[in-house]
Amino acid sequence: MSYANKALLSERINKLAKALSDGVYEREDTIKMCLLAALAGESVFLLGPPGIAKSLIAKRLIQAFDHSSYFEYLMTRFSTPEEVFGPLSIQELKDNGRYIRLTDGYLPTAQVVFLDEIWKAGPAILNTLLTVVNEKTFKNGNEIEKVPMRLLVSASNELPDEDSGLEALYDRMLVRIFVNRIQDKQNFKSMLSVGTPQEAVIPPELVITDQEYHQWQQELDQLALTDEVFEKLYQLKSLLEQKALNSGVQFAESDMYVSDRRWKKSVKLLKASAYFNGRDSINPLDLMLLQDCLWNSAESRELVWQVMKEFALNYAFDQQAVALQMSHCQEELTEVQDELENQFAMQLSSETTTGLIKKSVHHYDLSSAKSYQVGNARDLVKLVLLQSNMSVSEGEKGDSRWIYVPKSDLERVVKDAGGEVYGYVNQNSKMCRLRFEIDAANNLVIKDIANRAVLVSLVTHQGLDSECHNTWLSKAETALRKLEEAEHNLRLAKSHFHGALPHSFINPELPRVMESGLQTLQKQLETNKAESERLVFRFKNLDQFFA
Repeated sequence: MSYANKALLSERINKLAKALSDGVYEREDTIKMCLLAALAGESVFLLGPPGIAKSLIAKRLIQAFDHSSYFEYLMTRFSTPEEVFGPLSIQELKDNGRYIRLTDGYLPTAQVVFLDEIWKAGPAILNTLLTVVNEKTFKNGNEIEKVPMRLLVSASNELPDEDSGLEALYDRMLVRIFVNRIQDKQNFKSMLSVGTPQEAVIPPELVITDQEYHQWQQELDQLALTDEVFEKLYQLKSLLEQKALNSGVQFAESDMYVSDRRWKKSVKLLKASAYFNGRDSINPLDLMLLQDCLWNSAESRELVWQVMKEFALNYAFDQQAVALQMSHCQEELTEVQDELENQFAMQLSSETTTGLIKKSVHHYDLSSAKSYQVGNARDLVKLVLLQSNMSVSEGEKGDSRWIYVPKSDLERVVKDAGGEVYGYVNQNSKMCRLRFEIDAANNLVIKDIANRAVLVSLVTHQGLDSECHNTWLSKAETALRKLEEAEHNLRLAKSHFHGALPHSFINPELPRVMESGLQTLQKQLETNKAESERLVFRFKNLDQFFA
């Protein structure tokens, strides 16, 4: 199928889902999932209290198909197989001694089936139904008849009891949706005043023909489960199992059990999602549909939804991997910065004077300081700022890298543990006022215009050790390359994510939250990259700073 045809198919299915949902309040997502299940040939179980339009959902779905038949039945413990699969043919029994059911108009000939209160059915019905759901066949006497059922919608206000013998049938209900009463006030008012029409108006061009349905089934089956998507699926499976163990909730063994059969059926649902969204392959965003496939009980449903949200925000598009890359880069740069500060920070020594008034006097050896001249000012010493800053002078914009101050003034500042002096910033020959303090570790610091402390280092005749400098620079540049790699990975993740939008079957709120998370990650990366580039610039030019 060409790209244009895929786009047209996606648009058509999207329009069909909207038409089926018209006038049915707060059931849009449920109808979308039921339509997808029908297109994938899977079954749906609706859990919810009576009187919330569960049967209406199934009746709407029948309108999606051309020349379709519908069968609906309310199960009781007194229901008989004849009422579901058709009565026995008395004539056939009389003439030929064969038990043949007259199935026309009953479940074996219907394309869309709705079975209410499914768990109340007796063993005879449930056992036959198991074969119908599993193999899409019905044994009628000695004949095996093909069942045209595209969608089975079962419903109940309760889940099957544990050890009730219903586990096998429940396991085959791949899509499980909790349908609640109408919650929104305006929707509730509209339902009371306008009502809900039993049928939707479906334009003829949207209705699915038999030929199209069978062709689509063959084509979507050809979609491959790529290694990339398999790894994501397995990651989700592992995360779900891990959370179940560590949740602190005592789940019944069956609550968190997902059979291999259901995982396999889930892949077909994911293929259908990709196909009817106009794609050739499953996207990690399709995996979000599994929130309605992996729970067995009310407790496990809550956990599955929590895990799916965590997976969506952190793992589906490698968001956490990118965040970890950023974190490792920052750690490496911080480590280099710490080494620089530990080696070059001006840590003052102190002693307390004797006498009635005791006073702390600080010292730092300035004897090896290099002497500089700026304009007519002589006997200046140079201090290198070891950290990024917003400038230490109101008249100097940007990052200050070094300053020149009179040696005598610096001696006074050291002795008094701080104070104000006049000096020069970077290459600027205009004198400005500078303020010094000491920090908690007794290091001399200069205050920038935001009143933040910035460590300084004295330039001496010894200068900067070239071997040490090269090591720091190599580490810093390696860290920056890793950050650029993280930036590349984030671009790929965003491209992969946006490639799955718009998505016809997922509530748009989840992609919006995921988009917000990716944007936050992008802003963090941009901030980290800008800071990292400033640090790398400093490391690269340290030899000039200390010249």
